[in-house]
Amino acid sequence: MVTVDPTWIAALAVAAAVLVLVPPGGVVVESLGLSALPARPRRRWRPGRRALAEDRAAVLEVCELLAADLAAGRPPGLALESASERWRPLAAAVEASRLGADVPEALRRVAAERPGAGDLRWVAAAWQVAQDSGHGLASALDRTAASLRTRRRTRRLVDSELASARATARLVAALPVAVLLMGSGAGSDPWSFLLTTPVGWLCLALGASLLGLGLWWIERLADRAAAP
Repeated sequence: MVTVDPTWIAALAVAAAVLVLVPPGGVVVESLGLSALPARPRRRWRPGRRALAEDRAAVLEVCELLAADLAAGRPPGLALESASERWRPLAAAVEASRLGADVPEALRRVAAERPGAGDLRWVAAAWQVAQDSGHGLASALDRTAASLRTRRRTRRLVDSELASARATARLVAALPVAVLLMGSGAGSDPWSFLLTTPVGWLCLALGASLLGLGLWWIERLADRAAAP
C-alpha cells in the first residue's frame, strides 16, 4: 500500500490557498490565457485588469476614429456608427443619435456601466461642448484624444511601479509555506502541530486569515493608486 506523507499534502493545500488568495480580479487566470473561464458569481461585476485595459484602449481608439472621420467631413451620426463597429458598447449612443436624443448622456451611461470606459466621459464632455457652443466637434475630439493618450501613458507608468509592490506582496505571502517546508526538512514537525492540535488549528486559521486580509488590503491600495 502506498503511503502519502501528510506534510506534502498540507503543503500543497496551503500553497493552493495562497494562489487563490493572491490574485483578486483574476490576475493569474488572465496571465495563463484562461480569461474565458467563468468567474465566480459576485455581488457586482468587477472585470479583471486586462478587461479594464482593453476598454480604455478601445475608448481612445474610438475617440481617434471619431476625430479622424469628422475631420474628413463625415456626419457625426455616421462617424459614431462607424466607431461602434470597432467597439460594440457604443450601440446605445448610435441609437440615441438616430432618434435625435442626447448623445452625450448616452455616452455617459456607457461610461457608468463599464468600469473600464470611464474615459468616455471626456468624449461626452467634448461632444456636449461642441453641441452647445457650435464649435467644431472634430477639433474638440482631437484634443480629447491627445489628453487620453497622456492619461494612458501615466497609467502605464503607475502600473509598472505597482507591479513590483504586488510581486513583493505575493513573495511575502509564500514565505510562511517556505518556512514550514524548511522546518520539516530540518527534522522538526510543524505540520503535526498545525494539523493535529487545537492550538495548531487556531494558529493556522489565524495565520491564513491574516494572510488573506493582508493580500486583500495591498491589492485594494494598489487598485486605488491605479484608479483614474
